[in-house]
Amino acid sequence: MPNRLAHETSPYLLQHADNPVDWWPWSEAAFAEARRRGVAVHLSVGYSSCHWCHVLAKESFEDEAVAAYMNEHFVNIKVDREERPDVDAVYMEAVQAATGQGGWPMTVFLTPDAEPFYFGTYFPPAPRQGMPSFRQVLEGVRSAWADRRDEVADVAGKITRDLAEREISYGGTEAPGEQELAQALLGLTREYDPQRGGFGGAPKFPPSMAVEFLLRHHARTGADGALQMAQDTCERMARGGIYDQLGGGFARYSVDRDWVVPHFEKMLYDNALLCRVYAHLWRATGSELARRVALETADFMVRELRTNEGGFASALDADSDDGTGKHVEGVYYVWTPQQLREVLGDDDAELAARYFGVTDEGTFEHGSSVLQLPQQDGVFDAEKIASVKERLLAARAERPAPGRDDKIVAAWNGLAVAALAETGAYFDRPDLVDAAVAAADLLVRLHLDEHARLSRTSKDGKAGANAGVLEDYGDVAEGFLALASVTGEGVWLDFAGFLLDHVLARFTDAESGALYDTAADAEQLIRRPQDPTDNAAPSGWSAAAGALLSYAAQTGAEPHRAAAVRALGVVKALGPRVPRFIGWGLAVAEANLDGPREVAVVGPSLADEGTRTLHRTALLGTAPGAVVAVGTPESDEFPLLVDRPLQQGAPAAYVCRNFTCDAPTTDPDRLRTALSR
Repeated sequence: MPNRLAHETSPYLLQHADNPVDWWPWSEAAFAEARRRGVAVHLSVGYSSCHWCHVLAKESFEDEAVAAYMNEHFVNIKVDREERPDVDAVYMEAVQAATGQGGWPMTVFLTPDAEPFYFGTYFPPAPRQGMPSFRQVLEGVRSAWADRRDEVADVAGKITRDLAEREISYGGTEAPGEQELAQALLGLTREYDPQRGGFGGAPKFPPSMAVEFLLRHHARTGADGALQMAQDTCERMARGGIYDQLGGGFARYSVDRDWVVPHFEKMLYDNALLCRVYAHLWRATGSELARRVALETADFMVRELRTNEGGFASALDADSDDGTGKHVEGVYYVWTPQQLREVLGDDDAELAARYFGVTDEGTFEHGSSVLQLPQQDGVFDAEKIASVKERLLAARAERPAPGRDDKIVAAWNGLAVAALAETGAYFDRPDLVDAAVAAADLLVRLHLDEHARLSRTSKDGKAGANAGVLEDYGDVAEGFLALASVTGEGVWLDFAGFLLDHVLARFTDAESGALYDTAADAEQLIRRPQDPTDNAAPSGWSAAAGALLSYAAQTGAEPHRAAAVRALGVVKALGPRVPRFIGWGLAVAEANLDGPREVAVVGPSLADEGTRTLHRTALLGTAPGAVVAVGTPESDEFPLLVDRPLQQGAPAAYVCRNFTCDAPTTDPDRLRTALSR
């Protein structure tokens, strides 16, 4: 019989709806039940494409005896971290403080007042490598709760007080200057892997936001080293196994330093960020590889992540059926020489093995290989390779596909809107711009209420019950602002303004200008979460700062500009010390230092050829964070277009920066120069 999770919208929670565990969703009712029964709360946090979350569920949550013990002695709450990032952040902070590490699945035991007292991640079904079994953990916690309740309450109270007293060093309210950004570049250089690209050792994550900073720093200063690190990192990733050489798109991370073996789950946020980075790399260098990867990644998102409602699903699982009913990580993507021969025949299989680095020994498990593009001598026949890829992709499509988490997350869809809008504009792919518009329409229709407050998630056309957090407001505003620049439709600028007004009113500390991840009127947890560091995606703090800065450049709104500059104070503090973990904040700081530049393009109509040429030239300018408005002189959709006449009847572009404007130009070459120097 299904448990309470059967009524939820999260695919992750629905995966547990048939467990024998009597799961509750996160709710006051669950804690009230724990108080009524006088038992502790077992909180389990994960997400749908998390491999070890599935393992724990299969080993323990589907075990009738373990489930019976859980039901008897605990109120059990299951949380999708992607749906409730605030709950995840608060308790992950506690886990990391107590154990020195964290991850998912996250296992936390709480008092009925939601105060944590025991922590862990994955626990095996039997003791292993010094780890207790999950059953042993349950028994130990139950014993402590029954026999040493006062001691447990003291521990929980101390942990909660310690969390509440933690403060972030904001670094004042001044944005970083030349010195701090140069120090950040030096810090990245020290951590750079010159042989393999990227930063640090294994596991290696795609550093999309740090690369964005490097591209902007090069554009502003001409620093060749910054561009070289960006180029080499992007090339090594695109040639590695972390990139899907057949279907496009990136896996979550590489388990090795060489980008060979990925953790195979594919996340929307990674692919949106990397699509945009490769498009920007092409804009800066004209690299054909960057162009191909940007377009293939965009096509992957539209083909495999787009939902019937027009939004983008959260993720594809790492695991899939190996053909025997057993779920195995990566089996959908890897190949053996024999499998190549079965699809391609002997001659083409030998060619494919050389081209993609498939060996008899294999680079993955059981003699299979992850497809790569190793550097090698010789020239391959492009038509022959295209035929090989087409046949392999068709054969792969016959394999059981990885599961898809169809949940729409507002923030990540905002990132996808920005990436698809810009990629479509750069490469004359109106279908990609249309996909961006459709996703933005969905966010407005389904996620925005009449007060322009955001819902965090939706699924199957139904909005979830959880309120949007700061990253939702920042990333959706970022997407709307990019769409406004690309389409010339000012309504997207208006919607961005509505969202950013909420940031100022509900997420910003009035005295310090610091930002919180949850709104002042959101559900009160044991601590109000606040994290300015960029991890897998831009932090809410960095995302909001970037959107506020762009909106201020588009509209001249001084409160928004002042808020952006105050928010960048934390980047001044953290950028020189930990640049890898505040990459988007550094990219926003580059835009702030450059102006950002404001470009108004006016023409007799948006369909006019001369207007379109100037508009495209403006979008392809590399000046960090430049904003673009396009329309007719009579348009009232963009403040930047006010009092901008045509020049002797011809389309014209106006470039302004720091309250100073260049002379208007009708020449695309002069505009290109103005936006690249």
